[in-house]
Amino acid sequence: QVLQIHMFCCNHNYSFPYFPESVFCFTGNNIEDDDFSVSTLLEKANANLGENLDDPLVMFGDIAVPTGLQNADPCTARGCLWNKDQDGNVYIPYSISNQFSQRERSIIVRGLESFHGSTCLRFRLRQRERDFVDIQSRSGCWSFVGRIGGGQVVSLSRNGCVFHQIVQHELLHALGFNHEQTRSDRDSHVRILLENVIRGQEHNFRKIDTNNLGTPYDYNSVMHYGRFAFSRNREPTIVPIPDPNVEIGRATEMSQNDILRVNRLYQCSEYFFQNLAFTFPGRREQNTRGRF
Repeated sequence: QVLQIHMFCCNHNYSFPYFPESVFCFTGNNIEDDDFSVSTLLEKANANLGENLDDPLVMFGDIAVPTGLQNADPCTARGCLWNKDQDGNVYIPYSISNQFSQRERSIIVRGLESFHGSTCLRFRLRQRERDFVDIQSRSGCWSFVGRIGGGQVVSLSRNGCVFHQIVQHELLHALGFNHEQTRSDRDSHVRILLENVIRGQEHNFRKIDTNNLGTPYDYNSVMHYGRFAFSRNREPTIVPIPDPNVEIGRATEMSQNDILRVNRLYQCSEYFFQNLAFTFPGRREQNTRGRF
């Protein structure tokens, strides 16, 4: 009977409260299920990053660090937000390399335009602007954090990076956002198991002293890494607490909290009311969270 219940639960993603948790399989938490998580896609695409002389120094998995600022986030060294126009919108010029196929270009454009309906950000093709996002197919997937000035590269390698969630993830870096699991209050929400991390990759799990913008920790953020990120032994490196079975790092697009944070960081007052239901849905806000 227990075997029949076990098979039913595994096939229907259901559990019974009167049986011990060890009886049941918890779907979605196996390493094979993480194949298309943001962190797995980034890790695979960035496997050879650094072999080319023109590759930047990349930390935290996919964050490029400007030369001379290796020990400090560029956003703390100088203002890194994109400028707001008099009409209340934030216009961000971009260019897309002709390296990409038409299909790949359409995925990238869809990612750019996904900000338009729910935030005051507007990505538009560059004319002669000095500062712009320069989307190229370089080695791996990576971006600088925030506006650094000039043509700043966002790398979306054709070999593994041109997915909607990866496009949004890297653009959020360029807007000034870091990874969810590095936020200042992360120890109240996840446990980092450094003993399972690939030797030399421990820096990817550093905690940052962040300003959390009055938003709760979000397991569903497109900026959250998966359970097995940088695992050396196929064991978890990030485990949610207090419920270890919560899914993490599976976002295929920005969450409502991701959108809320963009609107708060860039003071998109026109869009605040769209997010109120997600800020106060009957659960108390956690510590504030930061991106720069």
